[in-house]
Amino acid sequence: MKSLCILLLSFFILTSCNNNGEKDNSLLPKSVGNINVLQVITPNELWNGQVGEAIRENFAAPTDGLPREEPLFSINQMTPEGFTSFARSSRLFLYATVGSKDNISIGNDEYAKPQAGAIITATSEEKLIAFINENAQKIIENYHKTELAERQRRSSVSLMKSDSLENVMGVSLKIPSAYRIATATDEFFWLRKDLKDGTTNILVYMAPLNLITSDSTAIGEIIKIRDSIGSKLLPVEDDGQFVTEEAYAPYIFTTQIDGKFAYETKGTWEVKNAWMAGPFLNYAVRDEKNNRYLILEGFTYAPSVEQRDLQFELESILKSAKIK
Repeated sequence: MKSLCILLLSFFILTSCNNNGEKDNSLLPKSVGNINVLQVITPNELWNGQVGEAIRENFAAPTDGLPREEPLFSINQMTPEGFTSFARSSRLFLYATVGSKDNISIGNDEYAKPQAGAIITATSEEKLIAFINENAQKIIENYHKTELAERQRRSSVSLMKSDSLENVMGVSLKIPSAYRIATATDEFFWLRKDLKDGTTNILVYMAPLNLITSDSTAIGEIIKIRDSIGSKLLPVEDDGQFVTEEAYAPYIFTTQIDGKFAYETKGTWEVKNAWMAGPFLNYAVRDEKNNRYLILEGFTYAPSVEQRDLQFELESILKSAKIK
C-alpha cells in the first residue's frame, strides 16, 4: 500500500505537466486552510513513534517571542491512503513515509495553489528521521514565506488609507481597514485594531542611525529606544509605563524590509506596576538615505486568547513596508 501511494504521487506529478514537460499550474485548484495549519501525511504507526516525535519537535516547536508556548504550526495528521482529492488542497503539507528509496522534494503548488509542501521518503525510519531533522528549517522557511503571502493577500481585500503615514514618516504599509489611527504626530504613529477581548497595535517612529552602533550591542540599544518611546508616548492608566518585560530575554535576528537591512526583535512587553503584558515584534530598518532607523513595531494585548496568529498578521503588515 505504501508503494502504491508513492506511485500515485508520481503519477499525479507527471500528469500535471504540459506538452513541454513543465508543470501546468493553471489547472490546479485553490488551496484551503487556516493560517499556519500543517497537514502531515504519514502512517499511524510512524506518527505514534519516533518519526512523529521528530515531526512534532521541529514543526510544533514553540513560537519565538510569545509569553505562552504556542506551536509554530497547528498540525493535523492523516494516513497516505486518505491523501486524495480535496485533502490535497491543504495549503501546507508534509508527506513522510518509509519506501523503496531515499528522496526528498521541497516545493510549491504541487496539488493546489498557493501551496507549500515537502515529500520525504526513506528506506528506514532512522533515515526518515534524519531527513526530517536535516531539512526542517528549510521546509519551515518555505511554509513561512507562503503563509506570509497568503496573510497579506487576505488583508489586501480591504485596506485602510494610510496617506498621512506615508507623507509624514515616508513609509507605506498595507494595513487592513479594521485598523484605525490612535495617535499621529510628526514623530510617532500608533494604529490599533479592536478585538473582542483586547487589541493589536502598530507603532511607527524613527531613531538616529548612531543610536544602534553594532550587532553585538544592537539588542540592548533597540530595547532602550523602544522603552524610551513607549514609556513616554503610549498612554497608560495610573502612571504605568509601557516597557520591555525584563524577565524574558528578547530574541534578535537580522532580515530585510523593502530590500534594506533590519534588526528583527521579538519579546514581551509589560506595563510596569500593572497586570498587563503581551508579545511584540520590532523591526529597526536601516534607512541610510534618510539618515535614520525606521522603527516598525507590532504588539498584541489579548491575554485570554492565543496570540501566534495575531502576531503573524502584524508581521505580514510590517513586512509589506515600502520606504520612500
